[in-house]
Amino acid sequence: MAKKLKTYQTSLGFYDQAIAAPSMKAALAAWGASSNLFHQGVARETDDPDVVAATMAKPGVVLRRPVGSNGPFTESAELPTDLGAGEAKPKRKSKSKAESKPTSNKRPARTARNASREIDDAAARKAAAAFEKEERRREAGRAKEEAARAKERARRDKAVAAAEAALDKARREHEAKAGAIEAERAALEARAEAEQERWDKQRHKLDQALRRARE
Repeated sequence: MAKKLKTYQTSLGFYDQAIAAPSMKAALAAWGASSNLFHQGVARETDDPDVVAATMAKPGVVLRRPVGSNGPFTESAELPTDLGAGEAKPKRKSKSKAESKPTSNKRPARTARNASREIDDAAARKAAAAFEKEERRREAGRAKEEAARAKERARRDKAVAAAEAALDKARREHEAKAGAIEAERAALEARAEAEQERWDKQRHKLDQALRRARE
């Protein structure tokens, strides 16, 4: 079952950032945060219907808007136009007197919020399913790549083993032939020495015979 996504929001540098992710940890990773922004109080889960709708339409994608603005979150946001003012704050954090006073439309507003929340839940489930589907696609791609790498490693290992076996076989054949040649050379040397010894004895006898004949 796809894990339900939640919308998280923070402010980093010149931008407010929001993302639909399965956990705070996943949101921090997507933001590239080096510390826990949630523990520091600069990141939070949000139920703002506009922010939730924008992030759920693109789960896992970091959306931005100029810091301190109430504009929509998009993938490409412009820089804030009042960087030097230093006093601009999100209007959503302030409430007018008219908003703070109780009105007679509380029940319809509550009904509208409930309906909006139901729509958000449906969008969240749809976004979570899309996120899970994309994760499965990525996992399948990684598995395919790993299988290809394993196949290539096996092919290379097989080729190396065949080359090593051929080298060992050739080395053994060479050593056998070299050994046979060495044995033949030793035998020839032994025959040569025996022949020299035989000749020395025969020549000595013939020299003696020659001297006796001259006397």
